[in-house]
Amino acid sequence: MKKLLAVLIVGVLLAGVLYGCTAGGDNLSGTVTTDGSTSMEKYIGFMGESFMEQNDGVEVTYNPTGSGSGIQAVLEGRCDIGLSSRDLKEEEIAKGLKGTVVAIDGIAIILNPENTVEDLTVEQIAALYTGEITNWKEVGGKDAPVVAIGREAGSGTRDGFESITGTEDKCKYSQALTATGDVVATVAGNPNAIGYVSLASVSDKVKAIKVNGVAPSTETIQDGTYEIQRNFVMVTLADKELSEAAQKFFDFVTSAEADALVKEAGVVPVKR
Repeated sequence: MKKLLAVLIVGVLLAGVLYGCTAGGDNLSGTVTTDGSTSMEKYIGFMGESFMEQNDGVEVTYNPTGSGSGIQAVLEGRCDIGLSSRDLKEEEIAKGLKGTVVAIDGIAIILNPENTVEDLTVEQIAALYTGEITNWKEVGGKDAPVVAIGREAGSGTRDGFESITGTEDKCKYSQALTATGDVVATVAGNPNAIGYVSLASVSDKVKAIKVNGVAPSTETIQDGTYEIQRNFVMVTLADKELSEAAQKFFDFVTSAEADALVKEAGVVPVKR
């Protein structure tokens, strides 16, 4: 009986050690601060919650300020990790920042369900936003004015959309909104509106159309056939070590273990 009890105790202790290795250790504690892209809210939520479940001494926080603000927060030392829904620019890298791609996001082009248009080329989408096309009948829709909805200056989603479509500083927005959810709500409430949002943010109140004949999906984003896509990036200082908790979180997010969570968050894992 004593021998059996000893074996059970050893087994429990071994299980505890293995759990500690998986979860990051019983002594891991502290706060991991993230700041930036509102498009990455769902993604960072899944990652943070899963990590905290495994490491109950750690708190992961998220401040949804937009990609540009998150990048600046890293430079100023106001957060551990910045979140950007665009790649870093050369001038940002020159300031000592490092960007690590953690997921791929498709930017869905959304219309009101009443709009009969189902497919547009990248060139047509660009023309709708620059004002070259002002009526939906020019692209096979009803005789109605185009209402172009987008994001505010500094938004990673806007930067990604405009860089892919070649419309930087050319868009004529009817409204430039400060959050992804506001874009969805505005398009849902206006039959003549067009908008762009992260694929993960598309709801049944709007419809995501095809681009060049290809619908946005995990498969088409992964294989690159859906053209309007961008990277989700974690931003850190290249020459400064993260705290132990922040480094463990960073390692977790960039591991193969996190791929299932990436998919749950509605975005696509990077190729390994």
